[in-house]
Amino acid sequence: MGFDGVEILHVQMASEEPGYLQDLKRRAFVNGLDLMGFSTHQGFMSPDVDNRQRNINNTIRQIELCYDLGIPTMRLNTGRWGTSASFSALMDNRGIESALEGYTDEDAFGWVIGSIERLIPKAEQCGVLLGLENHWGLGRTPEGVLRIVEAIDSPWLRVTLDTGNFLEDPYDKLEMLAPHTILMQAKTYYGGGTWYTLELDYDRIADIMRRHNYGGYVSLEFEGKESEKTAIPKSLELLRSAFS
Repeated sequence: MGFDGVEILHVQMASEEPGYLQDLKRRAFVNGLDLMGFSTHQGFMSPDVDNRQRNINNTIRQIELCYDLGIPTMRLNTGRWGTSASFSALMDNRGIESALEGYTDEDAFGWVIGSIERLIPKAEQCGVLLGLENHWGLGRTPEGVLRIVEAIDSPWLRVTLDTGNFLEDPYDKLEMLAPHTILMQAKTYYGGGTWYTLELDYDRIADIMRRHNYGGYVSLEFEGKESEKTAIPKSLELLRSAFS
């Protein structure tokens, strides 16, 4: 299709065995592609210390997988409260979710910051740059993402910027995170989105990123209902036109 690289989504991997990982590296190389991003899931928004520790342990393992794959950056999430009846209900409420009874977002910021701080030594050891995504939970707003990144204040924690996760007035919010971005995930919605559809102006977004000297990858994240055989080439043409 003409892409330069591939971002791997951890939950879609068939295995974590060394042979599978090395085969992914071999296949990418012989096809002229960089393995350039590794997207993972974790959740630190829990008052349960053991639950947070399990997520820390799992994320350390994911950093090691990222290193084994030779990928330079890994996407992180804060997690979310989990008080919505379903993901559809969360989307119906525009990503806003009530806190667990007896707790507040202030509590959650402490849990998330404390948990991610414990990941930094492993990230530095492996040379894996962590990118906190604007992805629901405390990452639903640019202020939330920046509060965490600035509190930890490490060169090994920056931002993975998703163009489709600010559901209202996205451009000023994207610009707030642009100076800290080390990977951009660009959503398109040909055929209408599964959860929602945003009419994103990629020429405007590209101009924002240029002003902040972003020179990294733009990773297509197609979330539309149109056939991928037609929608992905159109998406690639759109992004190349805007960012070239």
